[in-house]
Amino acid sequence: MKKTTQDKLPQHIGIMIDGNRRWARSKGLPTFTGHLKGIQRAVEIVDYAFQKGIKVLTLYGFSTENWKRSKEEVSYLMDLFAQFVRNYASVFHKKGIRLRHIGRKDRLPPKVMKEIRKAEELTKKNSGMVLNVALDYGGRDEIVRAVKKIIKQGIPEEQITEKLILENLDTNGLPDVDLVIRTSGEMRLSNFLPLQSTYAELYFPKIYWPDFTPQQFDIALEEFAHRQRRFGK
Repeated sequence: MKKTTQDKLPQHIGIMIDGNRRWARSKGLPTFTGHLKGIQRAVEIVDYAFQKGIKVLTLYGFSTENWKRSKEEVSYLMDLFAQFVRNYASVFHKKGIRLRHIGRKDRLPPKVMKEIRKAEELTKKNSGMVLNVALDYGGRDEIVRAVKKIIKQGIPEEQITEKLILENLDTNGLPDVDLVIRTSGEMRLSNFLPLQSTYAELYFPKIYWPDFTPQQFDIALEEFAHRQRRFGK
């Protein structure tokens, strides 16, 4: 396969991790096994994206709507997220990866937030790549929170601009999303970075997330390199 040239790499990739449960069911395995495999795959893809020179990677791990799942599944996922951050924060730090959480911070279990805060503090000066972990994240919720921040700052109506709103989002300081990948074949954005992905290219591979290998990642990059991005021109 022809290698994607560096100048055609997306700066910011958002990945909607989808299909862990269906992957497990297709193999006759417990649902939780699919989530575990999904975390393992995420670690592999983070490392590979870093190697490829991606500047920002945002992983959609748990949406504001995912609380509707069973208490048992939600509890298991929260344990997995806490373990993921605890086990890999130092690994990311050694590579120069900065870890950031985007999403609400008032509903995640204390054990998860504790690990996130430790990881963010440890990696805050790193500049190799930014890894956004979206937990209890919803695009509409993020916009509401951004508006509330602006109101609290007492900024008058005539000074409210598109730039100001973007600066008050969870992704403040980061480039807009260039490429959104959603695995499992579902073809919708499901409240994922709606303002940041306004001009993003969309890619929907028909494979479940646990099967999204580095080779599949390369295919996505190759697809992006062949897209013509006009931005309305």
